[in-house]
Amino acid sequence: MNKNNFVETSYNKPFIKQRADPYIYKHIDGYYYFLASVPEYDRIEIRKSKTINELFKAPSVIVWKKHLDGDMSELIWAPEIHYINNHWYIYFAAAPNREIKDAAFQHRMYVIGNESVNPLEGEWRFLGQVDSGIDAFCLDATTFTHDNKLYYVWAQKHPDIRGNSSLYIAQMKSPTELLSEPVLLSKPEFDWETRGFWVNEGPSVLKRNGRIFISYSASATDENYCMGLLYADQNADLLNAGNWHKNPEPVFQTSWEKRIFGPGHNSFTQTKDGKQDLLVYHARNYTEIEGDPLWDPNRHTCIQPFTWNEEGFPVFGSPQTQLSIE
Repeated sequence: MNKNNFVETSYNKPFIKQRADPYIYKHIDGYYYFLASVPEYDRIEIRKSKTINELFKAPSVIVWKKHLDGDMSELIWAPEIHYINNHWYIYFAAAPNREIKDAAFQHRMYVIGNESVNPLEGEWRFLGQVDSGIDAFCLDATTFTHDNKLYYVWAQKHPDIRGNSSLYIAQMKSPTELLSEPVLLSKPEFDWETRGFWVNEGPSVLKRNGRIFISYSASATDENYCMGLLYADQNADLLNAGNWHKNPEPVFQTSWEKRIFGPGHNSFTQTKDGKQDLLVYHARNYTEIEGDPLWDPNRHTCIQPFTWNEEGFPVFGSPQTQLSIE
């Protein structure tokens, strides 16, 4: 299916076009906040609305731009907004250039903060690099709190591990600094994780039914892109890699029937009443990509509900974008 003769249907209609790595956060103020990678990879934008349906037409406010030169002058990727200890934080990755060294870009992870009530207002201040302790390509950071401890999960290249990135976890001393050493959670090993590139990236955390779940994305960013799942008991030591389990099969992948290709880099949110869980992800609606998929702008934000099975595990089904979410 070529992008020039693609027919949009009720199944594959994107929610927000040309927004990759989507992150939707439902805040205690009743608003939904939306961030994503923009096609130019040159800025961080925030949208907010009272309902999810209104996000696609909500105005975007630019809160940070890439620097003219230096460490944060290129490839601003995967921003996420988090509200920690009554302050706003945005985690993102940036590179000093577009050069590939040692089979990877040169991204490092950074954080900006805002003390305003409304994150679309006030000053966003640069708070520094979040140093993983491994001086290599890293990105896609997310945070979560469990048992009053703040954790950081991210994708990282390691010189001793084959592939472009693996998943790590660490406890945080503060929202800007790690307390513990990085713990390897998952590395590319299955066939579906190593198509095109050996990748584990884009972690997203979901706490439910006595478990901590981490979804992630694998393989190249074309139609091979798909989602995997890690999980641990909520009472386990989350910094002990042996307490984490990995689903041997992908949990969400391309639907050739519905022409939704390469779904991944997801986040989770809920409906307004909190009764329906929602999967937010990006995907393309064609497979014929000229050149490197990273420079193709048509990774669109999609959203759809998901359910849970009797064992308490999420059931994402197949890509089937939802057009109306209240």
